[in-house]
Amino acid sequence: MPELERRLSVSGHLARLEESRTRPGSWTLTVDGTPQSHVDLEQPEWLGFEYVRRIGHAVDLVREEGRPITALHLGGGAFTLPRYVIATRPGSRQQVVELESDLVDLVRTNLPLPRGAQVRVRHGDAREVLAKLPAGLDGAVDLAVIDIFSGARTPAHVTSAEFHGLVSPRLAPGGIVAVNVADGAGLAFARSQAATLSHVYAHVALAADTGMLKGRRFGNVVMYASHAPLPFDGMPRRLASDPAPAKLVDGDELVRFIAGAPVVTDATAVPSPPPARSVFLARP
Repeated sequence: MPELERRLSVSGHLARLEESRTRPGSWTLTVDGTPQSHVDLEQPEWLGFEYVRRIGHAVDLVREEGRPITALHLGGGAFTLPRYVIATRPGSRQQVVELESDLVDLVRTNLPLPRGAQVRVRHGDAREVLAKLPAGLDGAVDLAVIDIFSGARTPAHVTSAEFHGLVSPRLAPGGIVAVNVADGAGLAFARSQAATLSHVYAHVALAADTGMLKGRRFGNVVMYASHAPLPFDGMPRRLASDPAPAKLVDGDELVRFIAGAPVVTDATAVPSPPPARSVFLARP
């Protein structure tokens, strides 16, 4: 019987793969008890977690439908979004950066990627690896996904303007950065992350449900940033028609959301707030 859990050597967290009782062939990855990824091996284009689906919309809109892209994923999880890119944009080139080599091994052993997938895995801290990526990726990345968690929290050193300054030069013209931000009541962390992205990029938007936007509960806010106008004419309709509807916030509404929140620097950065142990960020 395959090994479905492993103690991760870097963080000490316990990673576990659990097959869905209601959707056979689909799996959830939890790390330290927090749901991190959901994968359907038979239908990789089906995205079970709300926030992942919102990033998937950016995958769909960043270039013409079906056109191969170059994607950079900071945080590997169960490779949900790389699988989505493989399924929806055949021929794409992808780089995945993951700190926990044990996690990569657990996932690839039990949930292998399709044969022939052009996915290069780089092991190490996202910020350190970013600084060492090949020069050929400069100005070549169509989509950069930042979904970095240690257990249930995003480490402080990948939340600052200096960190995003390492991502920014990698983007191709019209390229998009998509960031998963977890926050709770008051949304102070999310507001500061939006301010930080707006400091680095000319165009920023975010997607969340109305309960999150009112700071009523803990959950995920997906933020999008680009040096060029975001190609999101169809995004509000996509978000509104999702099983868990969300709203796109941009322009003057984004300015009001930020409401003078400070830009995060290396000197002021803090980890994202922890959820209560009873909180499940997402469940398919």
